[in-house]
Amino acid sequence: MAGTMAEPQSFQNHTRRDPKYLIFAPLALICFIMSIVHLVHEYSRANVLLVPVTLLVFLSIALTRVYALQNQNRIIRLEESLRIMTLGGTTAGITPAQFIALRFASDEELVPLARRAAAENMEPKAIKAAIKNWRPDNDRI
Repeated sequence: MAGTMAEPQSFQNHTRRDPKYLIFAPLALICFIMSIVHLVHEYSRANVLLVPVTLLVFLSIALTRVYALQNQNRIIRLEESLRIMTLGGTTAGITPAQFIALRFASDEELVPLARRAAAENMEPKAIKAAIKNWRPDNDRI
């Protein structure tokens, strides 16, 4: 809403969905399915060509999202490993998913939580729930 301040990010509200993706991906999938249905009901060269074209549109939308998330995950792992080492910790035994969850921890609790996450093989959700001083990440897609 225009003019209102957003609620600070926390464990309860940190997940976000991109509304454009939630519209375009299903719409592209529906177009692909409908192109197959149309081909079955009315065979023509144009309808044969429409199937791979709509498939490519759907895959392009889906893969763009996947590649963006993979790239962000790599950047987060790099940032958080640098942050942990700068604060005097070690990154040994920390999984990629744990790095991604640890990004929400404040500097004060990051190193002890990173050690605990590696030692106890904590799930990302458990890591996020253990954070006392939430550090928001408003840049994630």
